[in-house]
Amino acid sequence: MASIFTKIIQGQIPAHKIAEDDQFFAFLDIAPLSPGHTLVIPKQEIDYIYDLDDATLAGLHIFGKKIGKAIQQATGCTRISLIVAGFEVPHAHVHLVPSNSMSDLNFANKRSASQADLAAMAEKIRSFLPA
Repeated sequence: MASIFTKIIQGQIPAHKIAEDDQFFAFLDIAPLSPGHTLVIPKQEIDYIYDLDDATLAGLHIFGKKIGKAIQQATGCTRISLIVAGFEVPHAHVHLVPSNSMSDLNFANKRSASQADLAAMAEKIRSFLPA
């Protein structure tokens, strides 16, 4: 059975897409730790991040780097924290979290966001992506 992330990639479940290419997909978390919290995933459905082949793992981080820089510009945060938890969805992914302190990284602080707020943030982040 396809993971929820695969269904998002295939357009079966709506998401606020930030960017995609032939191998990777980035979209906003619907329950962000902070505004701009983005998930970056390989399109290939593999459960555990360290089961990705080396080229895909490296590519995931390189793809995520440009997304992270755009998030930082859009939000004005001090850093983009990268979190690999891997328990929520059986599809390798990284969390790019706009943060100003360690306390911004507590998953107990996840909040729901309105569709309007998510759409506005996605548009703002995309405006900072290189052409």
